Amino acid sequence: MKVLGLIAARGGSKGVPGKNRRPLLGKPLVAWTVEQARACPEISRVAISTDDPAIAAIGREYGAEVPFVRPPELANDQAGKWHVWQHALKAWEEATGWSPDLFVDLDCTSPLRDVEDISKAIAVFLSSQCDAVMSVCPARKNPYFNMVEYQHGALKLSKTPPEPILRRQDAPAVYEHVASIYVVAPRYLREANSLLAGKAIGYDLGPEKGIDIDTEVDFEIVEYLMKRRLGQRP
Repeated sequence: MKVLGLIAARGGSKGVPGKNRRPLLGKPLVAWTVEQARACPEISRVAISTDDPAIAAIGREYGAEVPFVRPPELANDQAGKWHVWQHALKAWEEATGWSPDLFVDLDCTSPLRDVEDISKAIAVFLSSQCDAVMSVCPARKNPYFNMVEYQHGALKLSKTPPEPILRRQDAPAVYEHVASIYVVAPRYLREANSLLAGKAIGYDLGPEKGIDIDTEVDFEIVEYLMKRRLGQRP
């Protein structure tokens, strides 16, 4: 099976400026994910989608391919991940003539996953009748129990259960979308208009690995956890 591993890493970021090329324990953030992708036995080739020449150079240094440039309209704050993937798949095939049987996206702002998690997510896809697998973790708050929103000027539960729920453990299980691992059928990526338009199922990454770097605090937390994992003093 031919599996393309994509890492989408644009140059801009408001929450953490230049985060994708920012050093994390002495290595650019994007490099951690390139190394994970290359170490995954199921992934055949690794590509980077970026608008930033510096990120492209880092990717090549660590063994990724960068055969196309992401256009500016897909590198701003309004660009959706799905459209970035669609462009990447088409641009990759046009540039290389190599069409994958499976498309795997790895978010470089979630370096806490293990290579084994990537392999397991691919295995979940291959053993299921689905269009996509996405990483998730148990939600820290539950909309049936302790998430509220304003409705007609007053706070109400975000989702109203049929009967009152008195204990969090009795609420229906809900999950957070963890921006880390996505396994997608290329056919589905070409034809659908969003990740959840068809049948998507989850791979539970667990709460400790489910931290996505969006803020400076997130970066500090990830750095602390990675130091602990590598046996370094936090």
